[in-house]
Amino acid sequence: MKRREFIKDTAIGCCGIAVGSALFEKVLGNTSFDKNTNEENLQKFLALTEDDFNKLADTAIFTAKSNGASYCDIRICKNRMQQISTREDMIRGISDSEDLGFGIRVLINGTWGFASSYAVNEKEVSQMAVKACGIAKANSMLQKKPIELVKVKSYNDKYLTDISIDPFEVSITDKINLQLHFNKLAMTAGADYVDSFMWFINEWKYFASSEGTNITQGLYRTWGQTTPTVIDKSAGNFKSRKVLSPPLSKGFEYFYDYPYEKEIETAVENSKKKLSAPSVEPGKKDLIIHGNNLFLTIHESCGHPTELDRALGFEANYAGTSFMTPDKLNKLQYGSPIINLIADRTQQFGLATRGYDDDGVKTTEWPIVENGKFVNYQTTRELAGYVNQSDSFGCAYADSWASFPIQRMPNISLKPSTEKRSLDDLISDTEDGLLVIGDNSWSIDMQRYNFQFSGQEFWEIKNGKITQMIEDAAYQGNTVDFWNSCDALCDESEYYLGGSLFCGKGEPGQVSPVSHGAVPARFRQVNILNTKSQI
Repeated sequence: MKRREFIKDTAIGCCGIAVGSALFEKVLGNTSFDKNTNEENLQKFLALTEDDFNKLADTAIFTAKSNGASYCDIRICKNRMQQISTREDMIRGISDSEDLGFGIRVLINGTWGFASSYAVNEKEVSQMAVKACGIAKANSMLQKKPIELVKVKSYNDKYLTDISIDPFEVSITDKINLQLHFNKLAMTAGADYVDSFMWFINEWKYFASSEGTNITQGLYRTWGQTTPTVIDKSAGNFKSRKVLSPPLSKGFEYFYDYPYEKEIETAVENSKKKLSAPSVEPGKKDLIIHGNNLFLTIHESCGHPTELDRALGFEANYAGTSFMTPDKLNKLQYGSPIINLIADRTQQFGLATRGYDDDGVKTTEWPIVENGKFVNYQTTRELAGYVNQSDSFGCAYADSWASFPIQRMPNISLKPSTEKRSLDDLISDTEDGLLVIGDNSWSIDMQRYNFQFSGQEFWEIKNGKITQMIEDAAYQGNTVDFWNSCDALCDESEYYLGGSLFCGKGEPGQVSPVSHGAVPARFRQVNILNTKSQI
């Protein structure tokens, strides 16, 4: 197999590729999509005027201040989530939920109080403000160190995800027809079974604080995925390979922008190859990891350990703490000098992208790892002072009006090489190794140090050429050794933006959306396990 042909068929990126409208005309007929802007949808938010929002905010702040609060903020949120799943020519499930409510935070004697309700009216807002103050006063008896918020500018602004087609204006029938079309393509290509799903999320949020900030934000997130399965009945074996379509901050145009038909054919073809692929020989091997796998490694081995609350030990119950403690800041050689990991809550299509966080801090970008050195954490107004920062990086987020804002992960991405280097070039420069395509299972310890990852596909590289697919492989290592073993990166033409809609954290648990961009990267002498014989 030629490298260039292999790369064209297998490692499809997620940006800048258009299917065109022919697919949608064929499947959805003459449906006229309402290409209304997010600006127009803003007017529908709760059917409330700006004066209504301000009146509720004034009620919350006045009541909280009257009850001893030094600080108060209110979030009024409306969240809608739609999920559709199919299998072959059948509908498996449809859910469409919407909730509405508000949450109030107060600070009294350096202690948080919080209360929330689904009843959005002045009387309830006043009652919840009183309740939040009562909780803060009760909690203050146990508070060992007063909470201090770093300063923030006040804003009067709005932020809207730039979408072309509101997914909630597209009918359920049209969405199902498109999924069934994808399923039929997979079955025609030779799949024995196929599952598909679509997720659509819309989040409206109004934030006001006692420091003078008033912000309204409208956010959209979309995801679709198809997973074909093939069966070898004689051997009693089956294999699957999902389409490598990532969730993104987009509208329904998401399905115009990703090459689904080509990817479905590739997924079926490579699922068949898995059935006869030989089992991997374990040992140390050079590893080229595509961005559509490496994004998950970034999430687990850089994203979570650089959460400051986790590093301080405040977050421990949900997946542990972090080996990247404050004493290692600006000292730890996290990776080789070519490793630059950037946090960015303004990145185009990023799931964690927004205008402001839930502390009212304007979002920005900043380095986490610079030339291999660990230089920054993810921070909120509450946490920034612990590492002597005068400003927050804007990482506060609550997944609902009923949730208390906590520090959540920004988009964190691996900066591409400035040298021109394609995946084809990287393969041709590798004598003996493996190429990893697509994310799959993973495991990482409670300090975010020792880990293991598998993939959708592993391909053997010999003398600079792809030779065959292999199976039953996983790569294993520790965070520092792994990232220090990286000796080559591809350029921005190979960039892939992956991510998760539902990253979990906290107790009670919350989920947050986050993206991670990456280019194919080579790691030298990584430990490869045979999962069939060693686990």
